Amino acid sequence: MSPLNRFTSIKMKLGALVVAAVCITVLFTWAGVKVGVWPSVSGAVSGLIAIVMVRVLARGLTKPLREMASAADAMARGDYERRVTATSRDEIGALARAFNKMAAELAETDRVRRDLVANVSHELRTPITALQAGLENLVDGVEPPDPQTLRTMLTQVERLGRLVTQLLDLSRLESGTVPLDRQDFAVRPLLEHAVREAQLHAPSVTMVVDVDSPDLAADGDPERVHQVVANLLENAVRYTPTAGRVDVIARRTRDGVRIEVCDEGPGIPEAEVDRVFERFYRADQARASGNGGAGLGLAIAQWIVELHGGRIHPERRQPHGCRMVVTLPRARRPFVTEPVHA
Repeated sequence: MSPLNRFTSIKMKLGALVVAAVCITVLFTWAGVKVGVWPSVSGAVSGLIAIVMVRVLARGLTKPLREMASAADAMARGDYERRVTATSRDEIGALARAFNKMAAELAETDRVRRDLVANVSHELRTPITALQAGLENLVDGVEPPDPQTLRTMLTQVERLGRLVTQLLDLSRLESGTVPLDRQDFAVRPLLEHAVREAQLHAPSVTMVVDVDSPDLAADGDPERVHQVVANLLENAVRYTPTAGRVDVIARRTRDGVRIEVCDEGPGIPEAEVDRVFERFYRADQARASGNGGAGLGLAIAQWIVELHGGRIHPERRQPHGCRMVVTLPRARRPFVTEPVHA
């Protein structure tokens, strides 16, 4: 450890180096004169000794800068695992710690980028392969163009369309190019509209809307909030068994409006709670089934909710199931319920 690390300012370190050089020069010049050495000779020798001592001390001072230069060159080649020494308490130490933080963020960004490419490739390849096989069978006359085959192919095309739409939404949200048309809106009509849409794709699942007050209102972009609820409903339906029930609940809280989407599925294991909002992450049961989504719905929902200044998190539902909780800001003014056109 360098003796200069005890100083908390680069100015103090440079000052200490100057004082040390002067003291060493004076000391050795005086000692040379005492033993009878010519002042010019003792001065030259003491100057050389001072330069060597300053060089040794300054090497520890500039070590983080040399490490940062080397690490920056490595990053330019795609190596984001390099880190620099950050033991000093001065401005260079602060710069080294900021550099290490930046390197860690770049490494994480690179990992996410690689995972994104791999996952998108996988998600696109699956429906494309199915479509190619079906079309080849139709073209070669192996199978007749019956409604069931065409319906299967249409399902794969719809899956591709949903994936592309979700990727575009996620890209816009991450780049911050999605403007929010914020306004006070009634919560019940929005939830009922989202439930009617979800019911069309899951007629065997019962969906119930429970709002504590007809005039319950929130502050936000109704279209984007509708997208959040639709994504949560799609996720809830996917895990709810046939003839099961999904509850959509809205309550006024002290800080805003709390919206819950509750399913009767197996719930989220404790080990996976922190990962449910990761892009392309899906529970093993959904991944193993052919009906699993692309794993982007919850990631998009989180981005939208956070853009509103709200929060979203999962909770365990007793005796089984999952409760996805969204908290949004309350309406800025007392809300008067008006008809909402679907």
